[in-house]
Amino acid sequence: MNSGRTVPRTVLAFSGGLHGSLAIRSLAETAGGPCEIVTITLDLGQAGELEEVRDRALAIGAARAHVLDVREELARAHIARALRADALADDRLPMISALSAPLIARKLVEIAAIEQAKTVAHGAADPAAAARIEAGVRALDASLTVLAPARDSTIGRLESIESAVSRGITVPATAAQPHSADSSMWGRVVACGGLDSWHEPPEDVFALTHPTSACSPEPAYLDIAFERGTPISVNGVSMSLIDVIATVGMIAGTHGVGRLEVAASRAREVTEAPAAVVLHAAHADLQKLVTPKDVARFSRRVSREYADLIERGAWFSPLREALDAYVDRIQERVNGTIRLRLLKGDARIVGRKPAEPQPAAKRLKVVSAKPH
Repeated sequence: MNSGRTVPRTVLAFSGGLHGSLAIRSLAETAGGPCEIVTITLDLGQAGELEEVRDRALAIGAARAHVLDVREELARAHIARALRADALADDRLPMISALSAPLIARKLVEIAAIEQAKTVAHGAADPAAAARIEAGVRALDASLTVLAPARDSTIGRLESIESAVSRGITVPATAAQPHSADSSMWGRVVACGGLDSWHEPPEDVFALTHPTSACSPEPAYLDIAFERGTPISVNGVSMSLIDVIATVGMIAGTHGVGRLEVAASRAREVTEAPAAVVLHAAHADLQKLVTPKDVARFSRRVSREYADLIERGAWFSPLREALDAYVDRIQERVNGTIRLRLLKGDARIVGRKPAEPQPAAKRLKVVSAKPH
């Protein structure tokens, strides 16, 4: 019999990994009574069958499981902006997880409104990653409560795997392979569990790039054309940004390009981003070629500030909007083609062809065509 009592509802960002899988069960068990868990799984262009992720969520105990295709939004509203701003962590690392965080926050807020939920949650265990999502949610809807069961947990990854097994929860991680990966079309960030800064990451942590020993001895050449700072074609073939990323990533990865590492005191983290590495290098070189020295110098400061705000979760801020206005103005000049030579893990710029300046009359015609 329906008592008329409203069952509390929590919307959980669920990628199908270890911590998210445990969170479905733990959130329902610790809510102080009956609680519905609704999951959202975002198609960010990562590999894997997302329908299987949805089925796993339902099998663990989710009341409903949404799968959302956000690839176009990620490419257009996030990747393109970071690329045009030359935003790189530590001036060298393409931003993968941090760039997806504001989109995850936005979709949590949107689905919470549809589901009439007052609480949202995520499975991020890293405090910095958790903070980015939570900052985004607060910026968009401060009335929502944000839960982070993985970040607040007191047990380690191996213990979490054991807990999942003992509770009959199927997860992709195992004690033999405890590595965790955060993926999108822009690349992968892999935390090599149990591997310190002295040991080389095992080859099985890589999925997008070939080892140099398996790469062709013959180089590949990529001609990447940009229009207003956004890549629009590869080797003369016009493509959407999503297809540019996929094409460049496939070719660069085959030639071993895109492996970067960050060594911390107690862990080894690998960034694998063949498309991002190549496109950032090409864009930065073209922008330097077509902008005055004083503008190029100030743009480097903007790039660092842009990367910093992404890392600290300030995407939904007036500062980001102001920086975008500057970047958009500068990108008007960034038109042309860059040629890269890819060989055994190395991506080298070997040709530059800036676009011919547009005739003044033509520019005036475009401006005057805007409806009044």
